[in-house]
Amino acid sequence: MTSTGNPFQALRDSADFARLRDLSVRIGSDPLQVQGAGGNTSLKGGGAMWVKASGTWLADAGTKDIMVPVRAADLAAELAAGGEPEAAAFVAPPGAPKGLRPSIETTLHAAMPQRVVLHTHCVATIALAIREDGTAILRRELADLNPIILPYVMPGLPLAQALMAEASPDRPVAVLGNHGLIVAGDSPGGAEALLFDVSGRLERAVAPPLAAEATGPDSPNALFSSRYRPVEAAALQAVARSPRHLALAARGPFFPDHVVFLEPDLRIADENEDLETAADRLTRDGQAPTLVLLPGVGAAIRRDASPAAEAMARGLGDVIARVPPEASVQALAPAEVAELLGWDAEKYRHGLSLAPSQG
Repeated sequence: MTSTGNPFQALRDSADFARLRDLSVRIGSDPLQVQGAGGNTSLKGGGAMWVKASGTWLADAGTKDIMVPVRAADLAAELAAGGEPEAAAFVAPPGAPKGLRPSIETTLHAAMPQRVVLHTHCVATIALAIREDGTAILRRELADLNPIILPYVMPGLPLAQALMAEASPDRPVAVLGNHGLIVAGDSPGGAEALLFDVSGRLERAVAPPLAAEATGPDSPNALFSSRYRPVEAAALQAVARSPRHLALAARGPFFPDHVVFLEPDLRIADENEDLETAADRLTRDGQAPTLVLLPGVGAAIRRDASPAAEAMARGLGDVIARVPPEASVQALAPAEVAELLGWDAEKYRHGLSLAPSQG
């Protein structure tokens, strides 16, 4: 069958597919938009859609085949009819590359009617979306875009159902409580321009990022041990050295990927406790903590931590550094954390994060 008779091949052969891959690399390489395997992109046409595969990294889109063909029109129709579609059941020939699955957020992409959909974990967006006064700020900053603003909803099908109830062609922006940002458009270039317009507005609306504080001569050494090293995340180091921001961070977790790729509870050493002593005390079920924060000193990560865990540690710091420590914030509830940890789709994505060859 020629590409003219196959909407999936026609999309893949199009200039816009190449443009989508290029912009996926750009936003996937920007830690203020995407951390690790977070975020996803898609392109639709003729009832077909190509969407990022679950657990892959957008930054790899230029060198790896990470897009999955999905029957978007059929998926959207079942979603609109009140069904409970599984995205994997709508994968079209030739199927997912290397046996991968469509993104766990594929239904979000189907719920948005626009041709191009970009979903990121924009740190400025999350920094506002976890605040109890965040909705008012978001509506003020994005008033001309008539944004969809949703409270936290479990990712996957529940979130897609909530989004579809609000989605329309004239509403190209959605903010997902405790989760991130969606922008959409008729072309990759238009969607990317809107993404950076929105995130730029919100970056200007959040608190100025916390500046790294000077450390004493022994502080760097205190973050090294046989099992740990300093995490490469300036904002998180600053959070650990700021008592008020550290107390704020301890009120989390605030967003799903923190739960999935780091421990849900932030592991914080006692005052004047050394790194290894703290790690032993904070060990759970025989598993040493991935991340340990030493108050007034900094943050250390296990030497065998996955790249996804380090990316998420950086993302956590970037978010908390943009929240006034006196702000009222909404963390994920214990039941919401348990729901995420028990979700097979997230177990699968976490499993991929432990295998760097998957991207």
